[in-house]
Amino acid sequence: MHLLHEDLARAHQQSALNNAEQNRRFRLAQKIERAQKTAERASLRAERASARARLALARLV
Repeated sequence: MHLLHEDLARAHQQSALNNAEQNRRFRLAQKIERAQKTAERASLRAERASARARLALARLV
């Protein structure tokens, strides 16, 4: 009977660890996704700024 309780406690602990690991991976995936979106927006802003700079230079020439 004592071993049964230990096995149940071990299974419960393993389940909690698995859930924690799954949550950690999910949060990391969300963080990566947000970083990618931020990088995309920054890239688009840089492209627009570059186009404006080229246009301004062309107007000066």
